[in-house]
Parts: sequence; C-alpha cells; structure tokens
Amino acid sequence: MSEDSWALAADVQETTSPSFQFDLSQKVGRLHDRLNMKGDINGNIVPEKPENGGWKAAGGDKVDLAEQSLLNKLIRRSLVRNRNQVEVQQADPTSPLYSVKTFEELRLKPELLKGVYNMGFNRPSRIQENALPMMMAQPPQNLIAQSQSGTGKTAAFSLAMLSHVDPANKWTQCLCIAPTYELALQIGKVIEQMGKFCPDVKLAYAVRGNRMERGIKLQEQIVIGTPGTVLDWCTKYKHIDPKKITLFVLDEADVMIATQGHRDQSIRIHRQLTKDCQMLLFSATFEDSVWRFAEQVVPDPNIIRLKREEETLDTIKQFYVLCKEKEDKFTALCNLYGSLTIAQAMIFCHTRKMASWLATHLIKDGHQVALLSGEMTVEQRAAVIERFRNGKEKVLVTTNVCSRGIDVEQVSLVVNFDLPVDMDGNADNETYLHRIGRTGRFGRRGFAVNMVDSKRSMDIISQIEMHFNRRITKLDTSNLEEMEKLMS
Repeated sequence: MSEDSWALAADVQETTSPSFQFDLSQKVGRLHDRLNMKGDINGNIVPEKPENGGWKAAGGDKVDLAEQSLLNKLIRRSLVRNRNQVEVQQADPTSPLYSVKTFEELRLKPELLKGVYNMGFNRPSRIQENALPMMMAQPPQNLIAQSQSGTGKTAAFSLAMLSHVDPANKWTQCLCIAPTYELALQIGKVIEQMGKFCPDVKLAYAVRGNRMERGIKLQEQIVIGTPGTVLDWCTKYKHIDPKKITLFVLDEADVMIATQGHRDQSIRIHRQLTKDCQMLLFSATFEDSVWRFAEQVVPDPNIIRLKREEETLDTIKQFYVLCKEKEDKFTALCNLYGSLTIAQAMIFCHTRKMASWLATHLIKDGHQVALLSGEMTVEQRAAVIERFRNGKEKVLVTTNVCSRGIDVEQVSLVVNFDLPVDMDGNADNETYLHRIGRTGRFGRRGFAVNMVDSKRSMDIISQIEMHFNRRITKLDTSNLEEMEKLMS
C-alpha cells in the first residue's frame, strides 16, 4: 500500500463515520478549504510556517501547536482529572487567598448559574477553584495562569467575561484573542452555550471574513478574535474603542508567541488599552519566552501554576522485545495479541510509510485498525480518535501526532514499533513518556512494549531506563508461558 493509498484509506475511514458529528460552527464548514492552505489560516500574518510554531514528530509529521490545541478541544468530553497541585502566587501576599468549591459561592446571576449547570459543570475544577475568585474580584485583579488542555480554563474566563459585562452598555467591554480562527470559534461556542440564558449579552467574532463597514461601532459586549483582525478593528476600522475595554483575555499564550507576527500584534493591542483594564493570560506551558511575553502584557499579576508532579509509571509494566527487522516486529506483535486479553492498543511508528505498512498487514491479519497521521485535517483526526474511543477499531496505528493529551480509558497496550528519538538520534524521553502514558490511565494497569532491532535501539532503551529510573524487562514473545507470567 503506498502512502497515497494509505491516506485515501484514512479519508474513506473518516467519511464512513456517520455516528460522529463535529460540533463546529457552520462558519468553519464554509471556510474548510482554508484548513488546507499553507501559512496562517486566519490570514492575518505572513503566510509562512514558523520554525518554532510546533514540534516535529517522528517521520516528519509537523504537529502545529494550534492544531494540537484545537484537536484536544474537539475530542474532549469532560474535564481532565488533574492530580497536580495548584501553586498560587498573589500580587498582594497580605490579601487572603480565596477558593471556591461550588459555583454558588461566586454569587453569579441566576441566568448565568443556569447556563453553567446546563453545560454539565457540577462543581469547579481544580484550577477554577482558585482562578475564578481572582478573575471576578473587586477591584479587578490581573492573572497569569498555567493550565493544560481540558482543565476548564476556557469555561473559567468565559464565565468571568459574562459576569463582567453590563448588558445595558451597547459597546465592547470584554476582548479575548486566540491564535487561530478555529480556536477563536471554539471559545465563542463556550461563551454562547454558557450565556444561553443571558439574551442581552451579545458576542462578535473578529476573524478574517467577518467584514463590517469602516467606522461602525460594535454593539456586542464581548469580542473574540485573532490578533491581526482584532488589531485592525481597534485601529484601522474603529469598530472597537480600546479605551472602553475593561477585561482583556489572551488565550494560548505559548501558541501565540510561537506564531510569526502574533506576539507583536498582541502587544500592539495591549498598548491600546487603559492601565485599569483587567488582564488575564493563559498558557499551557511557562517557558522563558512565555514569561518574558507575560511580563510585557500583564502588570502586577496573580500567578497560578501547576506544580510539576513527579511522573509516575508505577501502573505501567514496561518491556522490550529483541527483533531483527520489521517482519520480526510484526510477528512479535501478533504473538502479544495471541497471549494477552487486550481491550485496545496504540502502536507508534517512526514514519508514515512504516505506519502504512503495519496497518496493511494488521488488516490482512484480521484486526480492526484505525490510521492517524499529521497529513490529515484536524477534523479527520478527531473523527478517527472518536471511532477508536467508541471501540469501532481496536488498534490505532499512528506517528507522534497522537502521543499527547488524548485519553482513551480502554487502552491497555502501547507498542513502540519504532522507539522515539530526538534530532540527534538519542532517546526522546518526553515523547516516550507521552506515548506510554496513553495506557495505565486513571490508575488502571497498562503494558508498554518496545521493539528493539539494533544495538542502537538497545542503547536507547538503556537511556530511557536511566532517565526514569525504571527497569524495562526483556520479553520473549515466542515463549507464551513466560509472557503470561511476566504480563499477569
């Protein structure tokens, strides 16, 4: 099977999935062709992929950070069960630290509380407990918050914006910017759902393609958009009076500064605002570049960070299997399936070509196989993951596009058909952790099997063992009795 036919098979797989409907605005459908354009899909900046705009997956799959964030938003069904402790650093250390355990404690308007419960939120998530009182405090407080995808931060700042506006004032009071058209739309959908019972609060999208006559002032109290269009609406077209903005939200800061032009556009927007404007900044990571950016945009902030919990691999049994070539790897894989009761499995390959070869052979062997690759659109990837999550396919063959942030509780086996390596050919420990972390979810027991086909591969296993201080046990897949004993 060639790469083209493999990609075609993935397309067919996606189109034959009527049970999964994407909950996206029709606007995305009308502009679907933009997803496949090179460069920034919102068209606000120079159409060129930044070198640091995403991480390079094995086999050349370039995983755009904004696409990864959007994918997580599309497939997320519930809040992540985050075990990390929240660390709070207050701008005023003498001020008492408030947290809430229920939404009622926030004293929300009844129609807003109704909207929260209507969305299925029963109680605040861990980051919401501390962030919401700060966001909704009087006098207003600035906030920088670290939050991984799925922890409820979009709902948190959406609630803050909806609480903040005065419906009687028919001008823009809250402004939120996100790095791409699709991410802006996803934020807007949360606000629309949460504000379902607040008919006097209106929302506008400042995104490319949404044109208005020059000089016409917006009457919508909340505006969500991308940096280039928002900047135009504030300066060139005068749709928004930035001096009347009292709450400014900057979402996905780490994605924003990795995208060419967005960092400077965001700073230019910020300079138009008053000193009294409340600033909220969110980022999944807090690298030095994010901190430098945050310091320019958010004065005297409260800071919420996730304490980095020591990664635990106690629920995952790790093994390696000695093989000579890919055919031996395939035989070992079949032996694993013959001896184990496997709910679902994820198999990681180094290249699309290898994923194609393996998927073809697994299908010939009678397995239900899903295929995932970075060349697919975000929507196609989400559909494949949904089919896998629903058990329509038992095996997911993929490159690194699927190693991060995707929780499928039924996965009991992860196979590194090819070991993860960095650009220098050494062990990529972070990717290894993300890969095998797809099993052993929520305290369940899981198995990770690594295929070793050379002395170099064995060196990589040794590097991984040293890094995580965990032993990876040799497994002979031809000895069924030994396998049953080791993997019981």
